[in-house]
Amino acid sequence: MTPSEQRRFIRKNALHLLDYLIIDRNGLQTTYSMGRTLDVSENGLKLETVEKIAKGDSLLITVGLEDDLIDLRGEVAYTEDGGKCQITGIVFQDISEEGRRIFKKYAEAFLAPGQ
Repeated sequence: MTPSEQRRFIRKNALHLLDYLIIDRNGLQTTYSMGRTLDVSENGLKLETVEKIAKGDSLLITVGLEDDLIDLRGEVAYTEDGGKCQITGIVFQDISEEGRRIFKKYAEAFLAPGQ
């Protein structure tokens, strides 16, 4: 890990559509929309969206990985302007054990040679 690298988990590029619901800091559900993953790890993901999502907001996310749907909750760790889109880093807060197992398997698939 480089000195500026703060991630504890290896992330690999992965493009998958997902839907999400934003829950603001006051606990209010605000926006329901779709986005796509840019990279994933077993502890979080990078998300591309049309609208900006505030740091500290929570997201309820449903992502499809092969034949599985995984529901998870994550907190926005950072957000940045990506030009025509917004880039948001999500750290998982709540994910079922089965969901974590599937997500870990999915993230590890990108560590295979040739990926």
